[in-house]
Amino acid sequence: MLSNSALSLTHVDFTWPGHPSFRLRLADFHVVRGQKVLLLGESGSGKSTLLSLIGGILVPDSGCISVDGHDVVRLSAPARDLFRAEHIGVIFQQFNLLPYATPLDNILLPLRFAPMRRQRVGDAKKEALRLTHALGLPQDLIAHQQAGSLSVGQQQRVAVARALIGKPSLIMADEPTSALDAGSQSAFLDLLFQQCDEAGSTLLMVSHDDRLAARFDQTVSMAEIAEFERGRAT
Repeated sequence: MLSNSALSLTHVDFTWPGHPSFRLRLADFHVVRGQKVLLLGESGSGKSTLLSLIGGILVPDSGCISVDGHDVVRLSAPARDLFRAEHIGVIFQQFNLLPYATPLDNILLPLRFAPMRRQRVGDAKKEALRLTHALGLPQDLIAHQQAGSLSVGQQQRVAVARALIGKPSLIMADEPTSALDAGSQSAFLDLLFQQCDEAGSTLLMVSHDDRLAARFDQTVSMAEIAEFERGRAT
């Protein structure tokens, strides 16, 4: 593993339990600390499975998955959950906000499960308000409006703030620009990149849109790094 590697996967082999025809194999994949990497692949190419392996939600049959110098494969299930909460921020394609909670409550939620991440924040509410201000969210709705009542663009920015709070070492973003037009995509990436830089976080973003490639430090396709046999899983 490279000493400056934020993420390293070596000889990873994963077969979906009960579905031996679903298999993902990677020889080597490394992301340098602080980089912004775009991982391209069509629907069904194994991108979401790869993110689940990196986050420790799934465990490979063999191989090493190192995040910030820690091999998540060797951790117990509870330890993987804690490690993910402490070190990885995730921006989901569907945002996965709690619709009846306020944006502020949604942003602060990861800190409930990650004491070290909570300690890095200091004043959690102040940091959440700083992030939302930097992301262009109206401050009057953060603490009072329900997250489910926000526009798609506003929900997206709340999801970004939730992933970034506490400065996790790795941010994983799953198709966060898929519902945006080209102008909105560019503006969103400007905000995301700026906040990742300020947090010192490495960014791994998956997408099927190769038009985004010019914005990233590195672009990798699933076909370049993985052999994928697809069964009934996605």
